[in-house]
Amino acid sequence: IKTFKFNGEIYLMLKKLSIIFCLLILLSINSEAAGTDGGNSSKIKSNYDKAVSLIKSAKKYEKKDKTKKANKRYEKALSLLIKSNNKTPNQADTLNYLGFTTRKLGDYTGGEKYYLQGLAIEPNHTGINEYLGELYVVTNRIDLAKERLKILENCNCEEYDDLKEIIAGTKKTKY
Repeated sequence: IKTFKFNGEIYLMLKKLSIIFCLLILLSINSEAAGTDGGNSSKIKSNYDKAVSLIKSAKKYEKKDKTKKANKRYEKALSLLIKSNNKTPNQADTLNYLGFTTRKLGDYTGGEKYYLQGLAIEPNHTGINEYLGELYVVTNRIDLAKERLKILENCNCEEYDDLKEIIAGTKKTKY
């Protein structure tokens, strides 16, 4: 068996290559770890997501009869939703929440406008149809509320049942 003798240059070159190879592996592992959240780090929330969180919080305060705290959250949510709508206009869900918060703050006319804009984009949106129907009940326009109910008729959803009971007077509107 013959043995090979490496001269010093080949040995140094192999040593450098192995070090470079190890560094590349370490760098690729680190960059991948930095680029993924592993499901644990918090993501930056959009204005829409922040508004939805505020609305959920406001509803909880309403249940506790803390109207001032609820209204502060609705006002903040409305501001965030307006920013969201300016950045990404014509999103039915955003218009639904714009209508909802506007209405919750007592502006039924403004709320109705947002709902109608949302329905122009997505005519069968269950949330908008229910909330607009409730607005019509509160503003004593029962025929228009029944039109919203007719649209929800085949959705097999809670929104249909809620609106039907509100129109019948067997359930009090939340608004």
